[in-house]
Amino acid sequence: MKKVKIVGVPEHFNLPWHLAISEGAFAERGIALEWTDIPEGTGKMCQMLQDKETDLAIILTEGLVKSISQGNPARIVQEYIASPLLWGIHVAAKGPHQHLADLENSVAAISRLGSGSHLMAYVHAQQLGWDLERLQFKVVHNLESAVEALTQGQADYFMWEHFTTKPLVDSGVFRSLGDCPTPWPCFVLATTEAFSNENHGLLVHILEVINLYTSEFKAIPSIDRTLANRYGQQLEDIQEWLELTRWSQSQVTAKVLDNVQDKLLLLKLIKKRMPYESLLTRR
Repeated sequence: MKKVKIVGVPEHFNLPWHLAISEGAFAERGIALEWTDIPEGTGKMCQMLQDKETDLAIILTEGLVKSISQGNPARIVQEYIASPLLWGIHVAAKGPHQHLADLENSVAAISRLGSGSHLMAYVHAQQLGWDLERLQFKVVHNLESAVEALTQGQADYFMWEHFTTKPLVDSGVFRSLGDCPTPWPCFVLATTEAFSNENHGLLVHILEVINLYTSEFKAIPSIDRTLANRYGQQLEDIQEWLELTRWSQSQVTAKVLDNVQDKLLLLKLIKKRMPYESLLTRR
C-alpha cells in the first residue's frame, strides 16, 4: 500500500473523499489515503504543502495561486469544485454593525494571512469601492476563535463559507450582512511539485476514484439528509447548497486562472502573472 496524505477543510464539500476512503475505493488500488481536517483553511494548507507535511490538499483556487506566486512549489492537479464559493459576511449578532457600509475601515477577522478569508476581504472591499490601503486584519486561525474575536469586539467582521456559518446565524451568535461569491471556481486539488513528478501514475488513479465519486455524488439516495446530519445543518440549507454546488472532473482552464491572476494583480496581492502551464501538474 502506498501511503498518501491529504488535507482539507472539515466542510461538506469534501464528503466525497470521506465516502471513497470509508468504502475502500482507494485501498482497492493499493493507496492508503490518509485524510486530515485543517479547520484553519487555505493559508495553513499552503504552508503544509510548502513544508511537505502533506502530499495533497483540497484548497481555495485564489489562495493557492497567490502562494505559488510567492515561491511555493505546489501545483494544481485538477479543478475540484466548479461553482463559486459563497462567502458570508458576518458580524456579532449583538454588535453595533447593521449594514455593510458600517464595516468600511473596520477590522476583518481572518484565519491566516494568505487565506481565503484574507484574500476575499480585499475582493469584497474592492467591489464596494473601499480604500484597500486602510484594510485592517486580526488573525484568528479558525471559526471558533472568530466567534470569540467578534463577540469580544476584537474584530468587526468575518468572512467564511455561507452554509458552514449558517448555524451560528440561526442561533443568534452571528448576524449576516450579505454574501460575496468568488468570481471563479472555488476549490482545486493541489499537490507538491515533487510528489507530482514522482507519482504521476498514482495521481491518475486518485483522480479516477474521486471523479467517479463526485460525478455520482448528488444521485446518492438521501445524500441531503446525510450531509445535514454529519455537518449539523438544516435540511433546507443543505438542499440549497447542493443546488448551488457543482463538482468538477476536469482541469481548471487558462481562462479561469487568468481571471484569478488579473484580480490578484489588480488588488496588488501578486506581483506578476504566471504562465498557465507553470501552475499545473503535467498530465
